[in-house]
Amino acid sequence: MSSEKSKEERTWTEEIEVFGHELVDKVKKLVAEGNVRKLIVRTPEGQVLIELPLTAGVAVGGVVTLMAPVLAALGALAALLVRARVQVVRTGNPEASGQGPQQKKDEST
Repeated sequence: MSSEKSKEERTWTEEIEVFGHELVDKVKKLVAEGNVRKLIVRTPEGQVLIELPLTAGVAVGGVVTLMAPVLAALGALAALLVRARVQVVRTGNPEASGQGPQQKKDEST
């Protein structure tokens, strides 16, 4: 049974590219999904701007409330950025969510 659990609790990473003005909304959506363990916001060149570790199992409303100062800082950063890359570390069963363990890039329009 423990091997089944470890299979289901896999961790994978995806990378999403967003415009600066969409950064805060995208981060809020990712936090609300619940299976995100860590968010890393990078410049298009790959420089880390901020790394947000998230705890699984915390009520979504509580996380957004606790993250209000961080989201305000992200909003200020977003005003300076044209584009940003968000690296998302997820846990769970990638097959069940329709996403694989490979890296994926999205272009926001």
